[in-house]
Amino acid sequence: MDMKEPIVEVNDVSMMFRLYRENVDSLKEFLIKKIKRQIAYDEFWALKNVSFQVGRGEAVGLVGKNGSGKSTLLKTIAGVLKPTTGNVLVRGTVAPMIELGAGFDMDLTAKENIFLNGALLGYPKEMLEENMGRIIEFSELDQFMDVPIKNFSSGMIARLGFAVATIYTPDILIVDEILSVGDWQFQAKCHRRIQEMLEQGTTLLFVSHSMDQVKEVCSRAILLSHGQMLMDDAVEKVCERYGEA
Repeated sequence: MDMKEPIVEVNDVSMMFRLYRENVDSLKEFLIKKIKRQIAYDEFWALKNVSFQVGRGEAVGLVGKNGSGKSTLLKTIAGVLKPTTGNVLVRGTVAPMIELGAGFDMDLTAKENIFLNGALLGYPKEMLEENMGRIIEFSELDQFMDVPIKNFSSGMIARLGFAVATIYTPDILIVDEILSVGDWQFQAKCHRRIQEMLEQGTTLLFVSHSMDQVKEVCSRAILLSHGQMLMDDAVEKVCERYGEA
């Protein structure tokens, strides 16, 4: 692996959110109070000076307890959030699977959402049409294509999202806890698809609270705690330390 030009660079990234202390009844009231600087807030730093690089074709796990900053970090890499300080450099296409239902319209049918979600991922309509059969087959939702997904379970939404995101082999696949839903057979199916993509050179950033899952798909892991990076090492060593915390 050539690390001279990593596919992902996270350079001294910090992310601050404002936690407002009072409730307002309308957007108008909020804007007026904000302009007059009458709204008090606390600063919450979800990430603090995080830096690391990921080589092309690597599978890296991000582990840590709830609130450690894992999802926030993935969102900065995916371009969903802009860091408060620092920067992220990504060289290649990204398929983010960060939140169940993200990129879906709950009032549209499963088939309509395939085109919507695919468009958000940058997939041409023609490519989605050509691969519609493969997407439906992988998701195992052929009987529900004309059903609005507001009637879907979280597992069904995960199936659809995973099937769309992985129909094309992206340079970078970001997976956040999405393999924790659904039955074990579909989880195994997703793991096989991820392994195939890794063999084709896809870079994987993977978040899971299951250390067995992290060990299964990753060779390296990064441990986060309260927004800070505590460890970046071989997956077995990081998972062992995480288990001791």
